[in-house]
Amino acid sequence: MSAPRSRKFLGVLPLPERTYVADALRAETVGGVLLLVAAVAALIWANTPVGDSYEAVRDFHLGPASLGLDLSVQHWAADGLLAIFFFVAGIELKRELVAGELRDPRAAALPVIAALCGMAAPAAVYLIVTTSAGGSTDGWAVPTATDIAFALAVLAVIGTSLPSALRAFLLTLAVVDDLFAILIIAIFFTSDLDFAALGGAVLGLAVFWLLLKKGVRGWYVYVPLALVIWGLMYNSGVHATIAGVAMGLMLRCTRREGEEYSPGEHIEHIVRPLSAGLAVPLFALFAAGVSVSGGSLTEVFTRPETLGVVLGLVVGKSLGIFGGTWLAARFTRAELNDDLAWPDVFAVAALAGIGFTVSLLIGELAFADDPVLADEVKAAVLVGSLIAAVLAGVLLKLRVRRYQELYEEEERDEDHDGIPDIYEQDNPVYHLRMAEIYEKKAAEHRRRAEAAGVSRGDGDSPA
Repeated sequence: MSAPRSRKFLGVLPLPERTYVADALRAETVGGVLLLVAAVAALIWANTPVGDSYEAVRDFHLGPASLGLDLSVQHWAADGLLAIFFFVAGIELKRELVAGELRDPRAAALPVIAALCGMAAPAAVYLIVTTSAGGSTDGWAVPTATDIAFALAVLAVIGTSLPSALRAFLLTLAVVDDLFAILIIAIFFTSDLDFAALGGAVLGLAVFWLLLKKGVRGWYVYVPLALVIWGLMYNSGVHATIAGVAMGLMLRCTRREGEEYSPGEHIEHIVRPLSAGLAVPLFALFAAGVSVSGGSLTEVFTRPETLGVVLGLVVGKSLGIFGGTWLAARFTRAELNDDLAWPDVFAVAALAGIGFTVSLLIGELAFADDPVLADEVKAAVLVGSLIAAVLAGVLLKLRVRRYQELYEEEERDEDHDGIPDIYEQDNPVYHLRMAEIYEKKAAEHRRRAEAAGVSRGDGDSPA
């Protein structure tokens, strides 16, 4: 009996998947740059002589109190705007499950295991640090999240074009990461339940699903319904972002005959810029404005809760994802793509240690009763994400020439038909077309050689 055949991972993506990943990451990269700008703006605003105005704006309340929605600007950003972010995350997850990398259990095993290890290891690091030093274990979930937008912004800043396989691996890690972050928020950060409001939210979701099944169209139907569902979910005690995820998961993400895009892909294409370009940066603006001084930065590395967050993001994430990937490859007999090396996987694992948006949200939820510690944990998230970004940047720069070669090879389209040549190697029409192109080039060079010979005179040598 022959041994089971090994298979490659981090190989060239199928063309439709590559196109989707490229489009998704392009929007996330722009959003990541805006997120970075918003975070810097928040830090500057909160640490200048006008810092009091930052707190005044952040803590300003607005909204209908009769509906239980008299919230501060900070809460509107965290509970309202991030619902849009998680709506997009729900669509991404649904698409990955039905049409992407996660639809095949064998192919999905590796990124799922890597993502799980990449969440378990930071949590373990945090718990080890805090329990050994007598700190609070409430923040164990803070360093478990990955911020794909911020990670892509780092790639844009350092000018690194990753091969599509590594970009897809990072995106899949982030999608699975978001799924478990959603579960953590739903299970561990749900307050006392209001069953009437929760029942109303579930009924609203059922209506939302029924309208989708019936093929009803029109934003004027779904947007008001979504707002009602969100309001009921918020008042139920379940974190309001769960409403966004649930609605995203209900959208159809498989294409039917004659469709260029599925409804889920179409809506994601519309909503993603709103999420990446407005919702997440505004959340960062009102979440990242923590007081930064020499003393507070020193406390980040001395207080067990904050040190646990920093080490969880920098050490736990990189070792967890790398170790999980390596173990999964061994047990599934998957072989690394010949064009890449294990240090490339470690660099991406280090990049996943940037845990900005969801980490800040979980930090707020975990230490809601201790605003001072919540701000210190936010500072730790910023410091840990910065260290992870610098570490990943250095590691990626060491291989930047190789990445550029692979990226250019994937992008090459010498016959100018809109399809990269790497996807047409088994197409005889492509090779005939290339033969015709080269024959024309050869004929042109022969003509130029003859013209050059005539101009120099017969028998002249080029020397």
